[in-house]
Amino acid sequence: MSIRNIVAFFAVAVSILSIPVLAFASGSGGERIDLTENWVGYASIVVFVLAYALVMSEEFIHLRKSKPVLLAAGIIWAMIALAYAAHGDKHTAEAAIRHNFLEFSELFFFLLVAMTYIASMQERLVFETLRVWLVKKGFSFRKIFWITGILAFFISPVADNLTTALLMCAVVMAVGGDNKKFIGIGCINIVVAANAGGAFSPFGDITTLMVWQKGIVAFQTFFHLFIPSVVSYVIPAAFMHFAIDDEQPEPSTEEIRMKRGGKRIMLLFLLTIITAVSFHQFLNLPPAIGMMTGLAYLKFMGFYLKITHGKIDEEDQEIVPTRRSGDEPLKETPFNIFNKVAQAEWDTLLFFYGVILCVGGLGLIGYLGMASEAMYVGMGPTTANIIVGFLSAIVDNIPVMFAVLTMHPDMSLGQWLLVTLTAGVGGSMLSVGSAAGVALMGASKGNYTFFGHLKWAPVIALGYGAAILTHLWVNAALFDVPTKPF
Repeated sequence: MSIRNIVAFFAVAVSILSIPVLAFASGSGGERIDLTENWVGYASIVVFVLAYALVMSEEFIHLRKSKPVLLAAGIIWAMIALAYAAHGDKHTAEAAIRHNFLEFSELFFFLLVAMTYIASMQERLVFETLRVWLVKKGFSFRKIFWITGILAFFISPVADNLTTALLMCAVVMAVGGDNKKFIGIGCINIVVAANAGGAFSPFGDITTLMVWQKGIVAFQTFFHLFIPSVVSYVIPAAFMHFAIDDEQPEPSTEEIRMKRGGKRIMLLFLLTIITAVSFHQFLNLPPAIGMMTGLAYLKFMGFYLKITHGKIDEEDQEIVPTRRSGDEPLKETPFNIFNKVAQAEWDTLLFFYGVILCVGGLGLIGYLGMASEAMYVGMGPTTANIIVGFLSAIVDNIPVMFAVLTMHPDMSLGQWLLVTLTAGVGGSMLSVGSAAGVALMGASKGNYTFFGHLKWAPVIALGYGAAILTHLWVNAALFDVPTKPF
């Protein structure tokens, strides 16, 4: 990262502290102390900005993103507790951090189950089977470009945009071979498609999941964003289409076969999603409870696979499931559910903990009122929500959306859907604006880069603007629908 980029980041980060991205209502019943002009407030800002600078530099310094925010969270809350203790209040900070921790716990258990299912499907070669099938079909580069993009758009609402992007990147890499231009543009297309697809589903992105778990937007209401999401993807993809050579890639002889139980695990994942939605919609229970119930489905399936290991299954006429390009068959190992839990993205989960605690601490300090007044009152919710999308491209949409949610501006249903859309698809404008983009920069082995993505930022921004206009037009009636308090 150049000196100019570092300076630019710090300038942006400091400016963000004056708008609604770093605020959180503590939810505690104690008397809050305004620490915005106290040394604790200033020191907390510095700690958070330094931590997030290290997060954004992960690609270059190879420091896991969870480490700096975990440390920052502890330092910020220690300073807050000392400040309140100095005023004779030993309970407000405790109540506030417990509220923050509950917010994280619900998100943690929800994501842990989803990640365990994804790891299980990966181990059963579900995604590998799809990848090899696409490669062997002999499609042209342009057809692969559109197929991977469309699949990313429709898989990400279920499997999350990060997993989807990695899967489709593997397809593009396998087909592209030495064609760096195709791989680069194909990865950009996948990032845009995965982020767009994730915007209209509670399961597609962390931001939509947080909005749904708060109870602001009902599960089925997210699908009002389907058409705007399609627009945000199709417009940049149409421009990139003409940059792809209409040639035929070299055929592949690779063969692979899904392990037994793979299809049943996919069905159980679908049943788990239905369970989580039903618990939330009909029983008024947190979606995380439904997901943990769904984990039991997988554990029973794992038990069945374990006790039948080495036996011929009804679905498969042979136990050896996999063969690659003439090599010896791979030996199937017993299914172990706890190995799948261990394979969850623990760095990502701990990163969420650090971000939620940091943002919560900064909110308790008193930046919430300042931020709300600056944007959502001074500029209006539409302008503020559009700016949120641009901030998501720079800072990442997770802390941005969490801060907006916990600040709780008074907005209509249409406005909450707008900020969900902008936070979801806004991150596509830069490669560092979403988890999918950051992951593909590593997975593509240098074929997909920050500056390669930046060349297409204008057309991606065009799609971003068109999606907003589409939402304002198609869902105009929702801007008069109030939302219930949370």
